[in-house]
Amino acid sequence: LILILILWPFYSIIAVAIVIEDGFPVFYRPYRGGYKNKPFRIFKFRSMVKNADKIGGCTTALNDSRITKVGNFLRKTKLDETPQLFNVIVGTMSFIGPRPELLKYVEKYEEDEKLIMSVRPGITDFSSIEFINLDEVVGADNADEMYEKYVLKKKNQLRIKYAKEVSFVTDFKLFVRTVLGVTKKAISFVLLSKHK
Repeated sequence: LILILILWPFYSIIAVAIVIEDGFPVFYRPYRGGYKNKPFRIFKFRSMVKNADKIGGCTTALNDSRITKVGNFLRKTKLDETPQLFNVIVGTMSFIGPRPELLKYVEKYEEDEKLIMSVRPGITDFSSIEFINLDEVVGADNADEMYEKYVLKKKNQLRIKYAKEVSFVTDFKLFVRTVLGVTKKAISFVLLSKHK
């Protein structure tokens, strides 16, 4: 609640910027696999054009044409993910926990992967740090195929790792690593923008 109060003025500016560039809605609220296999709607600032999931695939490709100008800034600074504080407040997510996955992938979980659903999903975890530049990993072509072939299994292994090692110490370490990683990414984006 305190964080939302602090961020509220920035949220207002972001919301206005999204509406000016591409209209409503401000938020993107897709379903994700949740705690004890219960689907929920995640909060994100909309960073792509309307109906982007119908225009292209589920995975965001490198230099994806569906990303808006405001959306590009939000993604590079990870500000698009911060509305998940609302999910934390209502109890569908935690600060730290396995990043919630698309339902079509969750439905295929088997064996150890089912452990992922035994803990509350979070804003950040081992996998979000490992794949902080996911678009660069999947590349510009066939992003969904690349994600399923080279990323999904590794992400699930890292999600399982969290489920098995969940503790206050683990959460604290992941929180610090996330803050450092996002700060580094944001600074790199700002510096790169100045050189253009």
